[in-house]
Amino acid sequence: MVSHNMTWMKYPSQSRDSFTSFEDIIFSQHVISRFMHCYITLFVPTGLLAGIVILGILIKNHMQRTNEKLDIMLFAHTISNMLMILLSLTIITRPAYLKVSYFECGTLSFFFNLNYFSSQYLLVLMVLSFFLYRHPPQNALISKAHQNPMVSVAFALICAFCATLIVVALLGMENYHEETDCQLDPLFAWPEYEIIKFTFGFCIPSLAKLLCFILMFVKKVQPEIHPSRYNIHPYLTVLVITITMFVCRLFYNSMILSRTSLKIQRIIGTPQNELTMNIAEILLFSESCVSLVIILCLHKPCRIGLLNVITNLTKVCRRRHASNSPLEIVETRAEVSSGPSENGSH
Repeated sequence: MVSHNMTWMKYPSQSRDSFTSFEDIIFSQHVISRFMHCYITLFVPTGLLAGIVILGILIKNHMQRTNEKLDIMLFAHTISNMLMILLSLTIITRPAYLKVSYFECGTLSFFFNLNYFSSQYLLVLMVLSFFLYRHPPQNALISKAHQNPMVSVAFALICAFCATLIVVALLGMENYHEETDCQLDPLFAWPEYEIIKFTFGFCIPSLAKLLCFILMFVKKVQPEIHPSRYNIHPYLTVLVITITMFVCRLFYNSMILSRTSLKIQRIIGTPQNELTMNIAEILLFSESCVSLVIILCLHKPCRIGLLNVITNLTKVCRRRHASNSPLEIVETRAEVSSGPSENGSH
């Protein structure tokens, strides 16, 4: 039976273990700092800008009554990813860790896990929506929910909220007013925290998406069901996001399970373990930024909206340049006309 008091667990860079090499700690912290600066400088502004543009385009389409069912799901998915990016700014102190109380760290972990689960479940909902579009359900309740995307999104968010409550309950905070080094996946969490998170946040959703994709490829498309309305572009967008999320979260969850094995063996680990865990965390946050860029570039309404924005900005710049050109011509003519008179006076 593993002890549920995890206060003994320390980061290798902050432990005073005689077996830990000082050079390894310096190298690990240097690499973590480089990764953090690269993420904050490149990925965060790009992801937030892409998210703002996506939200603006989808809101405009909603006001013009041109939104589709997938757009509502992508709207919720975009908000979830943007909140994840904002929460990722807590890594700005790396290679050091955020110094807050156990309670505050648990609160940050709650919102982080809520967005972690919701983005995963919303993607499962998108894949399932494509499958049900090609193979309509026989159950009346499922069919009604499929036709109402708001109900489907609400159900996915409720599932994410319930999963978050289960996971956060396994943090096992003791003396919650005391200060601790905080990570969004807290080091002081019980081993069951990582196991439940891996099961409900990665394993089950990934298997569900894989099953839907397999069934879509294996089953024949029914020709009588909306043959002219089916478009490959939304499907491609969801497929690319799914692959990106799977690759990034596979590495992240592998590191989480590796940390669980250290807890069970009551081992602090090495600086290399700490380094790979930090890289996996930054890679997870980068996935949120990349997903927003993928939606902006591949989803047809967002891509068209972005091109329209660029075209309008180009027209405005041309108009301003054209309005300034006559003034320049008048000034040039005035200088030319004043030239001979000045020469003649001499």
